[in-house]
Amino acid sequence: MGEPDPVERAADGEAIYEVTDWEPRSRLDRIAVQVYAGVVTGSKWLVVLTAIAITVAIVGISGLDLVLEPIVSWLVVMSVLPALAIAAYLRYADVTSGEPIGLLAITFLLATVVAGFAAVINTVARGGLGVVAEQFGDVVAIAIFFYLVVGPVEESVKLLAVRLYAYPDERFDAVIDGAVYGAVAGLGFATIENAIYITDLIQSEGGLASSSQGDLGGITASRAIAGPGHVLYSAIAGYYLGLAKFNADRAGPIIAKGLIVAAVFHGTYNLTVGPGSNALSTALPVSRLVSVALYVIGFQSIVGYYLYRKLRRYRRAYDEYDAGATPPDPTPELTEFDP
Repeated sequence: MGEPDPVERAADGEAIYEVTDWEPRSRLDRIAVQVYAGVVTGSKWLVVLTAIAITVAIVGISGLDLVLEPIVSWLVVMSVLPALAIAAYLRYADVTSGEPIGLLAITFLLATVVAGFAAVINTVARGGLGVVAEQFGDVVAIAIFFYLVVGPVEESVKLLAVRLYAYPDERFDAVIDGAVYGAVAGLGFATIENAIYITDLIQSEGGLASSSQGDLGGITASRAIAGPGHVLYSAIAGYYLGLAKFNADRAGPIIAKGLIVAAVFHGTYNLTVGPGSNALSTALPVSRLVSVALYVIGFQSIVGYYLYRKLRRYRRAYDEYDAGATPPDPTPELTEFDP
């Protein structure tokens, strides 16, 4: 918080309406409150509707039909089971209270639609890779793409899914809740991403009847391996979002730190999974899929340990101060992002 106004200091903190303090008193004041609330609500709906339109356009009508096919739906479900297991564990690890299923479900659905923003931005940025590669080389161009575009953009849109609905809800009443909702947003993002990958493969092979079981099984397995990363990265960013909710004066930098950490993990994974798994397949007598699985599990274990240490520290503080015996504050401090 900044320094108080000179009048406020001289008045020993006494609130003086429209001099050093403000609250809705007049009819115009109340109209202003309603107008602002309407703009905030309307902007959220605009974001959601735009995201839905983009996602539908990306998947396409034929893709949507494919997703509704029982076998394709089953493949998508199978591809997100490991990610679902991690998200479920994080909800279980929340020592404060079980988060309501309704908020979790809405966060999941919002993540599936705002993923379209990331797809558009990544596609546009990918178009400029050639120019960067000509100037600095392929490796630098790819690193820039992963660290400055894919990582920050995808982690931001997943956090947006939390911010749109769960974050301002009074049931988001603990720092650790941010990790839970972030994980669920990561699960939603992974689900729509996997659905797009699987339907793209089917369409490229000429339809479901022409698709080989081996190819479908391979893409499902590879997406199942990659999915937990989305949950872990966004759970980290979500934890910092939760921390920001209860530290209004430093909310911006706290959110930025969470996004930076998540984006660096994300970008590093994207940049190293190819060379790292290749090195393993060369050094070990294993198949390509096994080498990828070994590398991904190893990398995600490091990320998971980082998140585990955050949650463990929170839990220790929760137990040390016997926070479970303290009645929850129904009005957590709002950040500058809140109406």
